Amino acid sequence: MPRPIPRPLLASLLALIALGLPVPSSASSGAGAEPLTTIAALDVPRYMGEWFEIARYANRFQRKCVGDTRAEYSLKENGRLRVVNRCREEDGSVSEAVGEARQIGGPTSPRLEVRFAPAWLSFIPAVWGDYWIVDLDPAYGLVAISEPTRTYLWVLSRSPRVAPADYEALLQRLRAKGFDTDKLLRAVHTGA
Repeated sequence: MPRPIPRPLLASLLALIALGLPVPSSASSGAGAEPLTTIAALDVPRYMGEWFEIARYANRFQRKCVGDTRAEYSLKENGRLRVVNRCREEDGSVSEAVGEARQIGGPTSPRLEVRFAPAWLSFIPAVWGDYWIVDLDPAYGLVAISEPTRTYLWVLSRSPRVAPADYEALLQRLRAKGFDTDKLLRAVHTGA
């Protein structure tokens, strides 16, 4: 007979679910959708640094973000990545979430998993969300991130502004991969 989950752990798990953390899934998005493909390879050190959110699908965990959303990635000694997401909330305060990402596959795999739950919960598969790089320009300046079901989508750039032609070309590639680009919410950057 399986042992019951201790109450403190159960309470923590329920809190994570209530926070709306993404749950990894291997299901495809809808009937007839082709499986999502990623870029061929990722140069992880080159990917490190600051990225500005250009657009995203609406999601529960960014509800309070009204602008100036950015992500910063850095390599950790254990080979994983430190992830720091920041955004400006309605009252002007800055919200920050610190997490960790790990590559799934070899050293150039564009498939990662990320978690923002406490490290002591990292053994639970549900605290890790898929972070797949589905498009990345050769200059490592404009990227699209999603997951197998296409429920989430982010477009990030090294600068808060993207040339309209570059953005439209990316949208065309995303549509070809089965994304509804009409659902993208454009980001606001007050310093841009």
